[in-house]
Amino acid sequence: MHAQGNFIEYVPFRLILLALVEFSGAPALAVHLLGLMLLIGRALHAWGFSASPPVMDGRVFGMILTLTMILLSALGLLLHTLF
Repeated sequence: MHAQGNFIEYVPFRLILLALVEFSGAPALAVHLLGLMLLIGRALHAWGFSASPPVMDGRVFGMILTLTMILLSALGLLLHTLF
């Protein structure tokens, strides 16, 4: 149950961020890679969280991918706005 709640907390904002990246004119490859990072990151986190016993590596690597996606998206949008 908590794994699904964690998904609901994280994904909507990331999808909005991904849409902003696409609407800003980013290359299709960048949008696809960011989306893939989000998908794999959330899948790994859910797998690590819901496994019995919990797999800490899946949770940690999933969060790293998710947070990296946020950082790269925000940085790309900021640089696009400035230049």
